Amino acid sequence: MKIAVLDDYQDMFRSVPGFERLKGHEVVVFRDRNRGPGELVRRLQDADIVVLTQQRSPIPRSVVEKLPRLRLIAQTGSHRDHFDIAACSERGIAIAAKPGAARLNSTAELTWGLIIASYRHIPEEAQRLKQGAWQTTVGNSLYGKTLGIYALGKIGAMVAKVGAAFGMKVTCWGREGSLDRARVAGYEVPASREAFFGGADIVSLHIPLDEQTRGIVTAADLARMKPGALLVNTSRAQLIEEGALAEALRRGRPGRAAVDVYESEPVVDGDHPLFKLSNALCTPHLGYNVRELYEVLYGQAIENILAFISGDPVNVLNPEALSIRRQLSERSI
Repeated sequence: MKIAVLDDYQDMFRSVPGFERLKGHEVVVFRDRNRGPGELVRRLQDADIVVLTQQRSPIPRSVVEKLPRLRLIAQTGSHRDHFDIAACSERGIAIAAKPGAARLNSTAELTWGLIIASYRHIPEEAQRLKQGAWQTTVGNSLYGKTLGIYALGKIGAMVAKVGAAFGMKVTCWGREGSLDRARVAGYEVPASREAFFGGADIVSLHIPLDEQTRGIVTAADLARMKPGALLVNTSRAQLIEEGALAEALRRGRPGRAAVDVYESEPVVDGDHPLFKLSNALCTPHLGYNVRELYEVLYGQAIENILAFISGDPVNVLNPEALSIRRQLSERSI
């Protein structure tokens, strides 16, 4: 069978344990992003199986309808809203995905990397040292500062624990579940949303993105932050009101931002408003980008592919597609 792997930027699929088990099948890895539905159809028109890396390439009905050979989509990660399940089912295309998300601390780790890099001016000092300069700025200590965690879920809780270990005062905001967990953990819940944003030296966002949370952080929230405060976003760019962060940084409230996520990814042309601001530390969505996670995600995809090829598919989100595929095969005989 021909297996197409989309959006594998670092060419990780061929290096993960278990790849050799696909010997005998044609595997084509696309390392660059596709530039629209037309190009996506061209890449997949001869594929029997496609591996989706996270949600980097959407598979809408308009694409599904033009892929008559496609039999299986092997999804990596927990995302489910970037492919049309109904369209796939109607055409007998099974979607296999491991239930739940791989549990690693990589996003929490990166959050602290961004906080420390920003607070201690590490990127600037490292670059200036190579240029012949020595100690051109003065950083800030984390001890005694107030760390505001917006949404105390799994990642937010990890970030909060590290802050407490550094001797920081941890405050939390979010839905009632987050606030309840914060109280149990001994963290402070401010009297109001305004007090949360206004009192924090660092605000770190760990909010799942959905229709209710899109744009939940407003320009007014940012304007309440201290001139010396830092806003960190390793969650989703769309959580912040469109255009509000860049404008807030220009106005100086908050004084700095460290972001790992953008409205449209990947950003490969260097053209983003935050990139032009000296008080914004920007990284290319590195939160989940660790070898260990790719080995888990691609390893699960390989297991799902091999099970499907063997005739005993597992982790199929749309089992009705399997019966439809059998009906289509019987008609063609």
